[in-house]
Amino acid sequence: MTEQSTQDGLSAILQQIKGQKHPPVHLWNPDFCGDLDMRIARDGTWFYLGSPIGRKPLVKLFSGVIRLDEDDKYYLVTPVEKIGITVDDAPFVAVEMFREGDGPDQILSFRTNVDDFVILDNDHPFRIEIDPETKEPAPYIRIRANLDALITRAVFYDLVNLAEEKMINGKNLFGFWSSSKFFELGPVDEIFENYN
Repeated sequence: MTEQSTQDGLSAILQQIKGQKHPPVHLWNPDFCGDLDMRIARDGTWFYLGSPIGRKPLVKLFSGVIRLDEDDKYYLVTPVEKIGITVDDAPFVAVEMFREGDGPDQILSFRTNVDDFVILDNDHPFRIEIDPETKEPAPYIRIRANLDALITRAVFYDLVNLAEEKMINGKNLFGFWSSSKFFELGPVDEIFENYN
């Protein structure tokens, strides 16, 4: 990939991010109107009354007004109503990753199942949770406000392939760069202990 096409690719992603408009749900404080039989499954599928919502434009519309409140519950919020919904894991799923550059200059960006684009940086950090019983990793990236996307297994493997070792505060850590920040996967010895 040439330097020009790399810049063009990043510019296109930045343009999509700048062009995203989400309603200011954090500013709205309507009365709670009850719970709705709507659920977002771990794979990102939205269900209403037990049936999948097959129309992506409708899912995208709903995803623009979702909010996670201090009570750790998810709501669909408009200026006049606040409706509780169920989210099995995270409200979004990161389904595609893009890479520009190398090393500390590397920039990683992600596309979600509802076509939101986000660059991995200080405002949109990576985190990983390890199931204490199965040792299975659950990786996430912050999309907006306090809403995360679960990174799909295939995308996570792509991310792990970019990982390198780095000594930080006397610990040998495994991680990857994006936006001049090193995001940790964990200590090297623990990573290899969990996956051997």
